[in-house]
Amino acid sequence: MRPVLDHVIKGATVVDGTGAAGRTADVGIRDGRIAVIGTVTQESRTTEDASGLVLTPGFVDPHTHYDAQLFWDAYATPSLNHGVTTVVGGNCGFTLAPLHPERPEDADYTRRMMSKVEGMALVALEQGAPWNWHSFGEYLDALEGRIAVNAGFMVGHCALRRYVMGPQAVGGQPSQEQLDAMVRLLREAMDAGAWGLSTTQSRSHSDGDGEPVASRHARPAELLALSRAVGEHEGTQIEAIVAGCLDQFSDAEIDLFVEMSAAAGRPLNWNVLTIDAAVPERVPRQLLASERARKAGGRVVALTMPILTPMNMSLGTFCALNLIPGWGPVLGLPVPERIEKLRDPDVRAEMLRRADSKEAGVFRRLADFGRYVIGDTYSEANAGLTGRVVRDIAEERGQEPFACLVEICANDGLRTVLWPMPPDNDPASWALRAETWQHEDVLLGGSDAGAHLDRMCGAPYTTRFLGDCLRGRKLVGLERAVRMLTDDPARLFGLRERGRIREGWHADLVLFDPERIDAGPATLVHDLPGDSPRLDSRALGVRAVWVNGVETIRDDVVTGAVPGRVLRSGRDTETVSTR
Repeated sequence: MRPVLDHVIKGATVVDGTGAAGRTADVGIRDGRIAVIGTVTQESRTTEDASGLVLTPGFVDPHTHYDAQLFWDAYATPSLNHGVTTVVGGNCGFTLAPLHPERPEDADYTRRMMSKVEGMALVALEQGAPWNWHSFGEYLDALEGRIAVNAGFMVGHCALRRYVMGPQAVGGQPSQEQLDAMVRLLREAMDAGAWGLSTTQSRSHSDGDGEPVASRHARPAELLALSRAVGEHEGTQIEAIVAGCLDQFSDAEIDLFVEMSAAAGRPLNWNVLTIDAAVPERVPRQLLASERARKAGGRVVALTMPILTPMNMSLGTFCALNLIPGWGPVLGLPVPERIEKLRDPDVRAEMLRRADSKEAGVFRRLADFGRYVIGDTYSEANAGLTGRVVRDIAEERGQEPFACLVEICANDGLRTVLWPMPPDNDPASWALRAETWQHEDVLLGGSDAGAHLDRMCGAPYTTRFLGDCLRGRKLVGLERAVRMLTDDPARLFGLRERGRIREGWHADLVLFDPERIDAGPATLVHDLPGDSPRLDSRALGVRAVWVNGVETIRDDVVTGAVPGRVLRSGRDTETVSTR
């Protein structure tokens, strides 16, 4: 007699993640795995009719920062609501471990750094996580058994440097002994389950003291020594950020990526590839790194977002505007002095000149202030402006758009919420995206879910993309779109028995209504520790999500179950060799 199934999903259109055509079938789950696909007649504890619904593998988000949030939010919301069953954390060189046991102040430094570079509320970091670990393995153990998603983590270069070099990690160079110690520490982390190394050289990454983060001081020899160590462990990767990720790589940056991947014999992924038909030379330049890596025995993969992520900005809080060359010193002043400076026509003229310069790179797209939409306002003087376009208000007032925007924000003490309308929402840019997605070294991702919580909401890219594919621009068919969100990232990371609906594989599944699948608008909610704010977005049309065979979401509501696993390299990932 066949054992009883735990649950059967009957009559769904099964889109299995491989790109194969969807087919109507029943799917039976038992002991966390997919037990049977086809016509299921055997007994099951529970069953549901899924006629007219689509069943897919759980989505894999390759670039998140849920390292801290998982301690106070086991569901990695809103990602899990939007069908993401596996998240990759520890990106951009930033992790909460290892921490030196004899320097308790390192935890405070790490919290302040994470608050600055990843836009996490400091009070949430202080109150929401236990900080009861030192080694990377202890950090992973602290998450084990308490999460509803599957989660794997890179180990951050900044943490390795800080552990070994202390405060000298910022500004200093390691001795040979210190470099050897860093390599040993990385090996220990990978032995405990770290997926590999993440690092950053980006000019946009500064710590809580305003100094360049530790890994930005590393020279190529240090990065290559760590990369070689990655190649000694099973199921590992590299994730890296350089300044040119924001616009176009320099020759030296391409060389570095190629050499790091080739030294490890492992894929290296970076983010984010911004696709804009107004800058047609960017995509071929950025993908030159991938072409050269393949010839050198490596593989460099670009992450790109398939949606335009809504961004929430202000002149009062740290945001992307601070990263425009020359803007940081002005926007870093105390608010009264900041307002005074911003009201100075000469200061504004110089800021606009810098924002439109070549050195501003991808941030040039933020300088068209006439296209901004006014969000929340906080003064009587700004009554009725919410939802209006700055260009229209400026024309009514006979002002230049940036001067108009500054005056509106000054009325609110710089608290005004600003929504920049992206310039790359044109048909030519969308056609270029569809073409670029076909490249073998381009992967969907870059949501930054768990980071920049009050300024952007990238987590719902999965449902928004599927809704666009089914009922919007229809740039990609359903089967291919599902593969891009499931099997493609699963295969890049070497996930064992995840990413497809296949008998015997883990039952990470999403059931949704193809007529409704989408993401709701981003709204500001105050639900973090310390009543801190974040942007959230409801999932539309997602009937249910299963992680390891256990229902975790039903009609956009969490069930209370925590069946997620900490995915450890080697055990849960296999080597994806580039050689």
